[in-house]
Amino acid sequence: MASAAAPAVPTLAPPLEQLQHLAGELRLLLPGVRVGEAQETTKEFNPETFWRRLNEAAVRVSREATTLTEVFSRLPLPPPSSQETQRLCEQVHAAIKAIIAIYYLLPKDQGITLRKLVRSAILDIVDGMAQLVEVLYITPAQSPENSDLISCNNVWVACQQVPQIPRDNKAAALLMLTKSVDLVKDAHEEMERAVEECDPYHGLLNDVEENNSDSHGNEQDDVLGCPNNQDSYWSEEDQELIIPCLALVRASKACLKKIRMAVAENGNKDQVAQLDDIVDISDEISPSVDDLALSIYPPMCYLTVRINAAKLVSVLKKALEITKASHVTPQPEHSWISLLINAIDHCMNRIKELTQNELELLALSLTTSSAGSPVAQEETGNTSLLGKDF
Repeated sequence: MASAAAPAVPTLAPPLEQLQHLAGELRLLLPGVRVGEAQETTKEFNPETFWRRLNEAAVRVSREATTLTEVFSRLPLPPPSSQETQRLCEQVHAAIKAIIAIYYLLPKDQGITLRKLVRSAILDIVDGMAQLVEVLYITPAQSPENSDLISCNNVWVACQQVPQIPRDNKAAALLMLTKSVDLVKDAHEEMERAVEECDPYHGLLNDVEENNSDSHGNEQDDVLGCPNNQDSYWSEEDQELIIPCLALVRASKACLKKIRMAVAENGNKDQVAQLDDIVDISDEISPSVDDLALSIYPPMCYLTVRINAAKLVSVLKKALEITKASHVTPQPEHSWISLLINAIDHCMNRIKELTQNELELLALSLTTSSAGSPVAQEETGNTSLLGKDF
């Protein structure tokens, strides 16, 4: 009787193809981490166990990254076999899946701010590992470019940051508020520096003029927008408007500092929802400051400055109101909030005064240029509304 045919052994892909496939699989994990919810469980959450497991998982990922790099950077020795490559890829994939699974064990009731920080750390690890694998299969192993890319790769840095993640929502909130303070501080210093130097573009246009002076005439300089272009400078009216804008940014910095201090002194790590609300609204302050800062650069549009200032004022007042209603500001300590609101209102009122003429001219221009047009009437009505509300 004829013997049964032996089962076909699947052929493994070459090592570099396996690496390419692994990189693709890691990339596919990223969207799920970004939107993934906490895992439902009946077990009581144990913070000590969670952080120990997360740290151990980060160490494992770092170790697998090191092993993979050593094996694929050992030329001129023979490259790893397809079987060895498969084993290495499976270990890397398993380590990444394990640390993602541990992240999903962090429940929402520990704080959204804390979960965001952990999620960001996991995303950095997964993305860093995908980058490393891509470098190993795309670039020759011993090239200087490859060595530089591997040495600067983020996967090891990301793994080393895991033990530095705050352990509770209050610590996470303080970290995020500190970052917001620093961002607003940087924006304020940049605005002040530009105003003090009376050079909105920090000498950029002067550099352009010097580079073109030997081969281009004044006519081309005008086209390029070099220093003889008045749109590159602040008028006296512009400089007058910048003063309350700078004061408003200073008030923004003061608001964030006071909110951070209130959280540090009175914040309760168990009041996770209120801490999350404070962080969420405070996160909006820095982008609003940036919008206002960008709008003061020449040529200035006063309507844009006014709108951006009003948006910033709205965010600041909302942040102060949420902070006032929370547990971090006991009743006797509300006075600083009123003082900051008065300062913010003063800045905004001054901005309104200095931009009102421009607003009225715009409304008049819209009215006279297209009288009777439904679109023009609507635009004019909107402009009048801005003049009233902003």
